Amino acid sequence: MKKTKVKSLDLNELTFREDPCPRDARRVRDILLSSYFFSKDETDMAMELVEERLKKGLTSGYHFLFAEKEDVVLGYACFGSIPCTVCSFDLYWIAVDNGLRGSGLGREILDRVEQKIMALGGKRVYVETSSRPQYAPTRSFYRKCWYRLEALLMDFYSPGNHKMIFVKDLS
Repeated sequence: MKKTKVKSLDLNELTFREDPCPRDARRVRDILLSSYFFSKDETDMAMELVEERLKKGLTSGYHFLFAEKEDVVLGYACFGSIPCTVCSFDLYWIAVDNGLRGSGLGREILDRVEQKIMALGGKRVYVETSSRPQYAPTRSFYRKCWYRLEALLMDFYSPGNHKMIFVKDLS
């Protein structure tokens, strides 16, 4: 796993792009592995979404936002409209390299994703996470970004590991 070494991060030095390229699947894997949160299956799934978008383009239903510095992806998000809804979107993934947690990069990516969702006609964003203790910083991040807990599905992932669904109204 390639480690990103960034001593300080000036958000003004970043570039953002929406279209994935072939190297992004590997970088997504590296970012997710750097957090030590995600299982191999979860990491593989995130990579598959990049590959699906590369194969099918926007018809895949997956939208991306990549944050880069000097052509190195430092963080990303994947989102899409929820089928059979008028204006609801799922935020499937948002992650930054572990060395950049707390830098404001995650917040910047999320703000930009929300703007893109609104431009696509979205009014609500849903995001799910686990109730496991290691995800406490993730849940705190969503709350700080004005997401509220909408649902708690008990023992969803495994006994004692509940699915927590957060939502934010964008209108």
